[in-house]
Amino acid sequence: MSFDLNALLRDNIRNLVPYSSARDEFKGEASVFLDANENAFGSPLPHDYNRYPDPLQHQVKHKLSKIKGVPSENMFLGNGSDEAIDILYRAFCTPKLDNVIIVPPTYGMYEVSANINDVQVRKVNLTPDFQLDLDGIADALDMHTKIIFICSPNNPTGNSINPLDIETLLLNFKGIVVVDEAYINYSKQKSFTYSLPEFPNLVVLQTLSKAWGLAALRLGLAFASKEIIAVFNKIKPPYNINQATQDLVLEALDNYSIVNEWIKETIQEREALVTQLANLSQVEHITPSDANFVLVKLEDPRGLYDALVNQGIIVRDRSKVALCEGCLRITVGTKNENEKLLAEIQSFYKSK
Repeated sequence: MSFDLNALLRDNIRNLVPYSSARDEFKGEASVFLDANENAFGSPLPHDYNRYPDPLQHQVKHKLSKIKGVPSENMFLGNGSDEAIDILYRAFCTPKLDNVIIVPPTYGMYEVSANINDVQVRKVNLTPDFQLDLDGIADALDMHTKIIFICSPNNPTGNSINPLDIETLLLNFKGIVVVDEAYINYSKQKSFTYSLPEFPNLVVLQTLSKAWGLAALRLGLAFASKEIIAVFNKIKPPYNINQATQDLVLEALDNYSIVNEWIKETIQEREALVTQLANLSQVEHITPSDANFVLVKLEDPRGLYDALVNQGIIVRDRSKVALCEGCLRITVGTKNENEKLLAEIQSFYKSK
């Protein structure tokens, strides 16, 4: 199947002349900057933030490229993955005309962003074992379907999606297939970033908010063909990643050995938490997880949720989400946090 990026783009985006910032126009070295109407005297902070940041974050991308094994030219950095999701809608989906497919239960921002952009959402629920319903997706497609969103490992279920099923979509769907890998660091499954050369319609999302522990900095990653990345850069605000975030991320990326240790410890704690939860008679099912959380089906989930809140322990009630009836989503914490959680769960059920 041939993939035609230009045919997918909205007309206004295809013809868009992007804003050209002062830093975009200037190439090379300089010592006097009188081009962007900045405050030449500095900023009232220990570090000077009076100059606009690199609009394309070259230093951060260069360092990320070595870690991720993806060329910088195939990389977009956004204000969280949510910015990349929003740009996908603005690039490819004409409001009130086009549609996208999501596969519940899944990450909620795909639908929220669709609603913000006035784009129809078609829902094809995952199968009972939380895998893609390929026949259902095929039935939902039409000539106005532009994007299919897949979260793997999936949120809120934690399991990885069968990669062969994702490849089937990539090979047979003429639109964009988005594989959201926010939790890939906790999974044994190979990242789809390695498949970018094979599939021109593939967009892979990742984040530094989870395993890297940088949620407060709001840095999301999108990997795709050079042509799709050029579309992202055409649409994004001129300086979408601030200098403070860029500086801190550059520092953090030097400490990947610490992150690797945290990943190992999280996986160990995840398995210990699952073992302890499975020993409770009130726990009906725990979905095998490749993420830093577990989806647990248990008795009286709302009552347990409220009891935990009263003890200052916050989990996520997913009991009203499709296919997650009776479930809480529990993030894997530190050993002490997990022990406190388990003690409160046991106390709740004993008191009933």
